[in-house]
Amino acid sequence: MTPEQDTITWEGAGKVVVIGLDRLGRGPSILLLPALSSISTRHEMRPLQERLARRYSTVCVDWPGFGDGTRPQVDWTPEIYSNFLSFVLTSVVPHPHAIIAAGHAATYVLKHAIGTPQLASRLVMVAPTWRGPLATMMGEHRPFFDRLCRLVDLPSLGPLVYSLNVNRLVVRRMAAGHVFSDPAFLRGERLQEKLNVVRASGARFASVRFVTGRLDPLDSRDEFLNLAQRATVPILLVYGAETPPKSRAEIEALAALPRIQSVQLPRGKLAVHEEFPDGVIDAIDPFLSQ
Repeated sequence: MTPEQDTITWEGAGKVVVIGLDRLGRGPSILLLPALSSISTRHEMRPLQERLARRYSTVCVDWPGFGDGTRPQVDWTPEIYSNFLSFVLTSVVPHPHAIIAAGHAATYVLKHAIGTPQLASRLVMVAPTWRGPLATMMGEHRPFFDRLCRLVDLPSLGPLVYSLNVNRLVVRRMAAGHVFSDPAFLRGERLQEKLNVVRASGARFASVRFVTGRLDPLDSRDEFLNLAQRATVPILLVYGAETPPKSRAEIEALAALPRIQSVQLPRGKLAVHEEFPDGVIDAIDPFLSQ
């Protein structure tokens, strides 16, 4: 099956942004949200979307500043992304049967669910994260993160600084360390697609803010766990056994909560949904059918 490709236009932060969207299948509606990361687009959810479309009406949408749509210079913030999520859940896919979200997207949805009790019938959080890569590595936010954002925003020096951190070697090393279990998974056409994403015009503005934690929807693990305890929507947590240790510690703290259903797959890192879609589908299918 080939998804119907479409676009939506959204006005946020004083800019009009064209955002990519794919529709596929018939049945109860499911919204799929990709992770927020330098190499993420809605296409990473395609393997799940194709499998789900046999029974569900699926919609997969990019995040502003990422994906393959327009990427204007914006000081992207969690508030902007929360507003976009509200737009999607009121104007694009209102009251879906389920939301399947990866990485930071999952935590944005969890946070949104607290203020919207009838958000969806089910929430699947795939390898959820709440803290950006640099802050995770260093254990906290540092003042130079903000200076790095301002540097990358500069029209002349910014693209050069950014390009040094998204070359072929760096992207492959980052993916092998944190994203994919099999280093050979990111080669050939797939690698080129990811490189096209990070090298797209305007990509640096959202990317550097994600990496430095400026797009983090929460401030602490306690807040992360508190939101999950307060949520009324049934939640399934899916993650891979090879998830990087610091991210895995946050996920397992969430999985330990009494109301959270969780499935740990034997393989997989932060993009377990892209690399091992069959395992993820096997984990979530009973949950969606309840």
